[in-house]
Amino acid sequence: MSLLRTFEKLVSKLLAICLIVVIFVAVFDLFKVLIVELRGEPFGFFNRTLIEIFGLFLNVLIALELLENITVYLKDNVIQVELVIITAIIAVARKIIIFDFGKYEGLDLLALGFAILCLAVSFWMVKRLNVNIKH
Repeated sequence: MSLLRTFEKLVSKLLAICLIVVIFVAVFDLFKVLIVELRGEPFGFFNRTLIEIFGLFLNVLIALELLENITVYLKDNVIQVELVIITAIIAVARKIIIFDFGKYEGLDLLALGFAILCLAVSFWMVKRLNVNIKH
């Protein structure tokens, strides 16, 4: 194995370890927020908006998808474009879900919508190419 390939594997493993730490911290933060929100007054009602809480859930999901990307790369030594695109779609969808209309303008939302459209077309093209290769 070349020195560059060895270095690449080492960096990927370090990134995976760091990402695992980030996932644990994100899950801990999510639990902490849920406990504080559920114990607050009035009981069972969220002081934060549900959108913010959904954003925390999606953060964990995105981190798990990134970890899966790294794991597949380490195992198969290949970058799965389909998985990368799905991760990007989840990340942009998260941004749309937590979009604050008070901070941003409609043009920003339009740009996010265009990004989703481009990612969806990319995903469709990759899936179609994979089907054509398998047949």
